Amino acid sequence: MLALVDVLKRTHAFFEKRGIPSPRLEAELILGHALGLDRVKLYMEFDRPLREDELAAIRALVARRGRREPLYWILGSRGFHDIELLVHNGVLVPRPDTEALVEAVLSKVPEDERVFIADVGCGTGAVGLALAHARPDARVYCVDIDEAALANTRANVAALDLSARVAVLSGSMLTPIPPHRQVDWVVSNPPYIASAELAELEPEVRDWEPRGALDGGADGLDFYRSIVPSAAARAQVGVAVEIGHDQGDAVRQLFEAADLTEVTVTKDLGGNDRVVLGRTKPAA
Repeated sequence: MLALVDVLKRTHAFFEKRGIPSPRLEAELILGHALGLDRVKLYMEFDRPLREDELAAIRALVARRGRREPLYWILGSRGFHDIELLVHNGVLVPRPDTEALVEAVLSKVPEDERVFIADVGCGTGAVGLALAHARPDARVYCVDIDEAALANTRANVAALDLSARVAVLSGSMLTPIPPHRQVDWVVSNPPYIASAELAELEPEVRDWEPRGALDGGADGLDFYRSIVPSAAARAQVGVAVEIGHDQGDAVRQLFEAADLTEVTVTKDLGGNDRVVLGRTKPAA
């Protein structure tokens, strides 16, 4: 009978051969998930013999990761900003870089301000739900065209008990939000990878994650050309979008062409351009 520590070592070695990033950490996370143990308890039970049913559960998860299926599809959730998000298969996994978009908007929205936010292309709901969680007076519209994404967002709205303040809407851009409804801020983490660059991405992204959430067209800017003018026309206060590391100048120009003012480009923790934010009217 194999001990937990032996299975961990074998999983680590297998992940290394498969080119998995952070193979030791991922082995610990997957074994912990299969056994219902956090990492501390995992270490405390290193000498524990594993039953055959436990080994079978581990093997199934390890095989999935060995095929380079995204880790958080396997684990089923991921921490993002100050919330834990359910992550469904077929939906873009939230990235830590996107927290820069949340922080940029929070820096402009006072804690006690009643504000209406539209999160366009919501995916798991990461951006809109993080904003709703951080600002108790915020009301959020989460919009997407993909049914898998909408189902994932609805599950997260329920799990985070935000249904009183978050509406999940199906449709393109801002069209699902009735014209008479107030929208103060429009935020979006759009597809921004140039089509030709998709083949160069890690297998988890290239082979598994939804292309529609990644492909930004020939230069990566197709979505911005659509969302920036419509957002500028609709938002009462401002617009903020995530961008690729080399798109700051191009998206800034689109913001300025849409008559947005006080346009800024903010970097992420890695020092890369990550967020463009602009106002539709001067700050009070």
